[in-house]
Amino acid sequence: MSRLEELIQELCPDGVEYKKLGEIATISRGGNLQKKDFCSDGIPCIHYGQIYTRYGLFADKTFTFISQDCAKKQKMAYPHDIVMAVTSENIEDVCKCVAWLGDEAVAVSGHTAIIHHSQNAKYLTYYFHTEMFAVQKRKLVHGTKVMEVTPDTLKAVTIPVPPLEVQSEIVRILDNFMEFTAELTTKLTEELAARKQQYEYYRDKLLTFDVRGGVCDCQWRTLSEIATFTYGYTAKAQDAGDTRFIRITDITEDGGLCPVNGKFIDLTDESTKYLLYKGDILLARTGATYGKTLYVSNDEPAVYSSFLIKIDLDNSLILNRYYWYFSKSSVYWTQIEKYVSKGRQQQFNSGAVGRVVVPIPPLPVQQRIVNVLDNLEAICSDLKIGLPAEIEAWQKQYEFYRDALLTFAATGEIIADKQTNMCNGLIRLCQYVFGYVFVTLPDISDNCDSQRKPVTSSSRIAGEYPYYGASGIVDYVNDYLFNGEFLLVSEDGANLLARSTPIAFSISGKNWVNNHAHVLKFESYATRRYVEFYLNSIDLSRFISGGAQPKLNQQNLNRIRIPLPSQAGQERIVSILDRFDTLCNDLTSGLPAEIEARQKQYEYYRDKLLAFSPADG
Repeated sequence: MSRLEELIQELCPDGVEYKKLGEIATISRGGNLQKKDFCSDGIPCIHYGQIYTRYGLFADKTFTFISQDCAKKQKMAYPHDIVMAVTSENIEDVCKCVAWLGDEAVAVSGHTAIIHHSQNAKYLTYYFHTEMFAVQKRKLVHGTKVMEVTPDTLKAVTIPVPPLEVQSEIVRILDNFMEFTAELTTKLTEELAARKQQYEYYRDKLLTFDVRGGVCDCQWRTLSEIATFTYGYTAKAQDAGDTRFIRITDITEDGGLCPVNGKFIDLTDESTKYLLYKGDILLARTGATYGKTLYVSNDEPAVYSSFLIKIDLDNSLILNRYYWYFSKSSVYWTQIEKYVSKGRQQQFNSGAVGRVVVPIPPLPVQQRIVNVLDNLEAICSDLKIGLPAEIEAWQKQYEFYRDALLTFAATGEIIADKQTNMCNGLIRLCQYVFGYVFVTLPDISDNCDSQRKPVTSSSRIAGEYPYYGASGIVDYVNDYLFNGEFLLVSEDGANLLARSTPIAFSISGKNWVNNHAHVLKFESYATRRYVEFYLNSIDLSRFISGGAQPKLNQQNLNRIRIPLPSQAGQERIVSILDRFDTLCNDLTSGLPAEIEARQKQYEYYRDKLLAFSPADG
């Protein structure tokens, strides 16, 4: 039994009480701080924007200060209070909060609420970041451009409030998981940086040529010798239109086209002159993105803006794709820094562009370089997609487990189905934390009912393979449908109520099953056998429909809640019950009294081992 389960059984055996936030906390709005009030030293202050940009779940330091005199007029949060934003342009960010864990009082600016409470600050903060809270929060939000939740309406939010000892244990578990996630994120980020550095090294090596010649006949030409330049089209960007309007801000760090937040124009006779085609090269000539080069990778209709220069290369000398790779190399950027104007608005006009010197090996060599770099780019792109995606996946997994842990502690219900990739992990987590978890058959098995096929007795051809029905072997046939280890559960028949024979029984090998028994496939022997014992030990009458012909349909079968211990616990229970089962079968010859006694003993221990206290609700 885990420490958390022990605490729950000891301190809240009848379930966790839900309370309104207003019952356990006082909520007040932050003060009216302005920019002129901030200074470099003094009384610490949590500014509204810092909740979004500088803090995680918990804060023990501040980045803004106000004077002593100003602080006397302000609202203060005290150690372990929670500071919650109550406005945002994004509905999902409304109510983002931090627990203040510093040692001193901190001033709190406007657009926030101060939650002064009597609970574990970390527990409440974890809860405020769950979907359970978000569902309630969305109902309270008002506004269109700026979303807001008033502090008074927050008082009506309901929260599971277990005893403080239980809160502390939940916080300990979630802290450990969050620490592990943070460590993994750091490692994945380091791996991404290392792979990117490796890619850039090989790219620059491939694009570095000795001016004296070297391994191939490489020419060095200025860009003005091998290209012409065209400035882009001047137009007002729109949110909608028939043609993408590419601006300097649409070029990504890697020289690709940003796939989101695009702008558009309606194509005219004039703007048609600036249409782009797959393989075209664009250069950003001004602002923070100067020098970045875009390779147009598709035929989507697009026009380029006036802050971009189209570079038309002489393809008898140089490939567009080769030049694009060159434009990302250190050889290129060393020249760019030399030629760009360093005024208030950095400019890289066509005159400066034309002075860039480009190494031009023979076309076959360029193509081989492009092939190598395309492969490296693909690998690097996969990493850039894959590693951040994995980081994001771990964050989502942490949030999923956090919500599930808090839900199960309060209700005894898990919040996943078999289609959720994290379902098995959630089951194991709850087994570790609580000792067991209530599941349904879809959570732990595959239902194979769709593969069943009934055959009338007159149509069966005798053979070696067992033909199963609701209560066991009905016949032997010359073919099979299933091959492996399965659990059959009676779907219909009087035995569902009479229970004169087991309604759940394991089968193995090659066999045929008709449509009078459900067919379930499990990942392990222990789980299959455990479920078999459990289903045969409980009263299923409330799941059985029909009058003259009782029926346990698949929908009702899937509603049965099964208390599932850990894998080791399942194996221990199954081992004990298997030994009793074998012993009872061995005694069936000549010892009827002993059989009856052992059977009763077996049933007693079976029911004891499978008895779990259900969570309230």
